[in-house]
Amino acid sequence: QLQLVESGGGLVQPGGSLRLSCASSASIVNINTMGWYRQAPGNERELVATITRGGTTYYANSVKGRFTISRDNDKNTISLQMNSLKPEDTAVYYCNAKRSSWSGIMNDWGQGTQVTVAS
Repeated sequence: QLQLVESGGGLVQPGGSLRLSCASSASIVNINTMGWYRQAPGNERELVATITRGGTTYYANSVKGRFTISRDNDKNTISLQMNSLKPEDTAVYYCNAKRSSWSGIMNDWGQGTQVTVAS
């Protein structure tokens, strides 16, 4: 099974910036879609951003213009640059990889990293 490890979370002030990284145990060049999800206490898990193997990106409306997702195939990592952070961005952020095969869609998840935006 594909192993994903997130890093870069922490405490940041409102309006500040943070960069998250997700390292894969294997090559990501053939993974159809990779992305970031987040879940705050008491809330449902929500999609934040995705990027395809071809570089096409998607962002949730709540983060458009503030977050940027990217992938580095040589380093087998994806990143999430978060700017102009708000208290409502506080959540555990999870890295995700979606792969397709003859048996269907396969999902792999990291363990999550905590992001807290507060004064």
